[in-house]
Amino acid sequence: MNVEAIREEFPILSRSVNGKPLIYFDNAASAQKPNAVLDAMSEQGQTAYANVHRGIHTLANETTEAYESAREKVRAFINAGSADEIIFTKGGTEAINLVAYGLAGEIQAGDEIVLSVMEHHSNIVAWHFLRERYGAVLKWIDVDETGALDMAALEAALSSKTKIVAITHMSNVLGTVTDAAEIVRLAHEAGAEVLFDGCQAGVHLEIDVQALGCDYYVLTGHKIYGPTGIGALYGKAASLARLRPFQGGGEMIEIVERDRVTYNEAPHKFEAGTPPILQAIGFGAALDWLGQFDKDAILAHEHALYDRAYEAVRGLNGLTVHGTSPGKGPVLSFSIEGAHPHDLAQILDRYGVAVRAGHHCAQPLMEHLGVSATARASFGIYNTLEEVDAFIEALHKARGMLI
Repeated sequence: MNVEAIREEFPILSRSVNGKPLIYFDNAASAQKPNAVLDAMSEQGQTAYANVHRGIHTLANETTEAYESAREKVRAFINAGSADEIIFTKGGTEAINLVAYGLAGEIQAGDEIVLSVMEHHSNIVAWHFLRERYGAVLKWIDVDETGALDMAALEAALSSKTKIVAITHMSNVLGTVTDAAEIVRLAHEAGAEVLFDGCQAGVHLEIDVQALGCDYYVLTGHKIYGPTGIGALYGKAASLARLRPFQGGGEMIEIVERDRVTYNEAPHKFEAGTPPILQAIGFGAALDWLGQFDKDAILAHEHALYDRAYEAVRGLNGLTVHGTSPGKGPVLSFSIEGAHPHDLAQILDRYGVAVRAGHHCAQPLMEHLGVSATARASFGIYNTLEEVDAFIEALHKARGMLI
C-alpha cells in the first residue's frame, strides 16, 4: 500500500498549520475526504441532479439510479442480505434515534435496555428518552482495567425484561473492539435484540452483519472518508417491519387521505422528505475508493502507527494510556498528570498536530476512568510513521511546558 500516493488524493494534507505541515490525528472525530468523493458529489451536482423517486424525466431517473446505487454499495460494504435493509440517515446519531423511537411503542415500564459504559452519547441519550418517557430501565456494563467489556457482567445483566442491547462495536475513546458475535449470541438467547454502533468500527474492521446476526448496525459516512450529513442504518427485514416510522412526510407514505394514512415499506418508510442525495452519492464513492485497498493491509498500517506512538509514550512519567485491550483499534487516548488535555491540544496545534481533547461525548466513561477529559490521537490510512515521530517530538515539548 503506497501511503504517499494515497496522501496525494487528499488535497487538505498538503496545507500548513501555524507554519508547520498539517498532521491530522483526529480521524476518530471525522476523516478527511479524497478527491474521488469530492469529485463524485461535484460531478453529480453539475451534470445529473434532480430529486429522487419522484420524477420520470431523465435527470430524476439518473439521480435516483445513483442514489440507489449508493444504497447497494452500503449493503455490500457490510454484507447485508438486501438493499431494502439499508436506510439512509443524516448520520449515526439519527440512525440510533430512529431505532429508539421506532421501538418506543413496545416499551413498558420496567423493560430493560443494556448499554456499556463506553458508549458515545448518541448511543446513550436516545435510550434515556425511553427511560424518561416510558419507564425503561438502563443497565450498564463496565470495562476492565484494559478497557475490555466485562462479558460476564453482560451475561448476568440479561433477563426476560431485556428488550435491546445497544453497544459500540469499537470505542471512540479506548479503541476497544467488542466481541460482537458473542454479544449477539447472549442477547438472542435472552430474547433481546442487538444494535451495534459501528461508527468507529466501519472504517477499520471487516463488517458482515449476516455473520454477526445483529438486528441493527449503524454507520456514519464522514468517518469512512465520506461526506458529513449522511449515515446508514442496517436493520433485519423483520425488525424494520416492526418499527414505527420516525418522521412523516413525502416518500414514506403509501396512501394519505383525510381520515387515514398508510405507510411505505422499508427502506422508504424511514426516509421522509427529500433525502441527502449528494451526500449519499459521496458516501457510495467513499466506499468505492476505500474498497480498492486490502482491509488487512490498511489495518496493519494503522496498527503500526498506533504501536509506534504507544511505545513512545507508555513509559513517560505521569502519562496514562487509556485503553490497552487486545485487538483494539488505532486510537491512542491518554492523560498527563498536571496537564489539562485542552492545554495539551492547543500546544500540539502550534506544531501542526491536530488531536482531540475533551470527554469525547463519553462522559460515563470519563467518570469510570476517573478523569474529566483525555487527549486522543487517532490514525487513518493516510497517516505516516514520520508524522507519528513528529507528534511524539511535539508531545515532549508540550509536556515540558505544562508540568
